Amino acid sequence: MTSYQIVEWGAPLAANHYETPEPTGTEVLLRVTCCGVCHSDLHIRAGYFDMGHGQQRRLEKIGVELPLTLGHEPAGEVAAVGPDAAGVAVGDRRVCWPWVGCRSCAACLREEDILCERGRYLGARVDGGYSDYMLVPHPRYLLPYDGVEEAVAATYACAGITSYAALKRAVGGLTRDDTLLLVGAGGLGASGLRIVPAMTEATVVVADTDPAKRALAERLGAAQTIDNGDPGAAARLRERTGGVAASVDFVGMPQTTLFAIDTLRRGCTHVVVGLYGGALDIPMPNLIYKLLSLRGSHVGTPQDLAELIELRRAGRIEPPPITERPLGEVNDVLTELTDGKIEGRVVLRP
Repeated sequence: MTSYQIVEWGAPLAANHYETPEPTGTEVLLRVTCCGVCHSDLHIRAGYFDMGHGQQRRLEKIGVELPLTLGHEPAGEVAAVGPDAAGVAVGDRRVCWPWVGCRSCAACLREEDILCERGRYLGARVDGGYSDYMLVPHPRYLLPYDGVEEAVAATYACAGITSYAALKRAVGGLTRDDTLLLVGAGGLGASGLRIVPAMTEATVVVADTDPAKRALAERLGAAQTIDNGDPGAAARLRERTGGVAASVDFVGMPQTTLFAIDTLRRGCTHVVVGLYGGALDIPMPNLIYKLLSLRGSHVGTPQDLAELIELRRAGRIEPPPITERPLGEVNDVLTELTDGKIEGRVVLRP
């Protein structure tokens, strides 16, 4: 098999060739037929996340070893199963939920892998889906996607459930008289914009500094778009709406979150889900006087993935724009993603 791997932090991925592995125990061998590209791949390839104030969370410090096969939005066909793997059979088409925990702590034993402190995320901590084949530790991480386009199902494994889980934390109790602000219309924001109509009747406003991204958001259904780089934009939106009811930051940088908070009325919620990085400096009295709930959100659960697949199957949501490219073009795609030239999502096919 051919796997596209990080062999040096920050360097282009290398195509390495290996014998196709045999699954053992509860493992399942998935023949990857497509794998989505995520902005997080840029952070993982770099080898760190920006924690602000010159601090970095280095992946090698938390046990991530090279070479590492990227790719955490894989879908494909079951090629082989280990002797203890039940519930799937060779030939089954499945999408892989990649946010696997250590599988031995209390959270994992409750099947709450996303609360695990020692996550073994496929394509982010251990080998993933930029390959012909990948090993999945257990069948419970593989979900059927019949009735849904394969490339769409793949993007739901990260971008879809990440947006969906963040929106769940933001939209509870909103009505058609409320305004919901989404910051960022990149791949993650575009996914969220396609999902949000199934979750709330609130008016959706999208903020982005890029005119092309704002135009995309309007095509995808935003009621209004604004340039959050405009110094007066937050005050005008707050005045026009009486204050935004909730906001989700799909970018995750200090400037975007501070902009969103400045639009909110009292007693509201801001959810940060983007991983751009940096450190947030908030006047403490604002948390109190605004009765502000500031929440973080990280990916989603297998149940979230199942719910999204069902929403698409039922025709209640539309996918974001998806472009398919050969896996061999992965380095070109990552460069285009770095340069902000990707519209919507890209799915790679081996």
